[in-house]
Amino acid sequence: MNHVIASPPVDAETTYHADFAMGEHSARHLRRILRLYLKGWELLDVADAAELALTELIANVVRYVPGRRCQTFIFLLAAGGVRVEVADSCPDVPRMVVGDELDEGGRGLVLVDAVTDKWGVEPRPDGRGKTVWFECLAVAGAADGVIALSDRSAAPRAPRP
Repeated sequence: MNHVIASPPVDAETTYHADFAMGEHSARHLRRILRLYLKGWELLDVADAAELALTELIANVVRYVPGRRCQTFIFLLAAGGVRVEVADSCPDVPRMVVGDELDEGGRGLVLVDAVTDKWGVEPRPDGRGKTVWFECLAVAGAADGVIALSDRSAAPRAPRP
């Protein structure tokens, strides 16, 4: 499982910050914004995974947060990769639930866990709500079309869905 508790990266600057109520098309707009940043950073190898994880976090806001208001942050990681945070005022901590195969929902964090390198949930510093975050790390050499092993792993990473 990739779920960890970790503080925001000290070696990364907030590149994008949005604070608004989520609506029907919010996830689509945020995915486009995220993809534009990833393209500019030459991190398209993590785009599909990052977009899917972001969609799931926004879906949780729409479904569970009163008023659907949240803050979304996008960070470029110095080590190569992206960190996305979604902070809201709801104190309820989301749980990863493996439901019945016929259930219509409940798989969001299972998907986040499957497609990201790390993710976690932290209480907000002001005590009002939480921040759910994930990181997708770049594969060394992916921008050149050559995949090289990095010092993070002794074996190739599983392909992203």
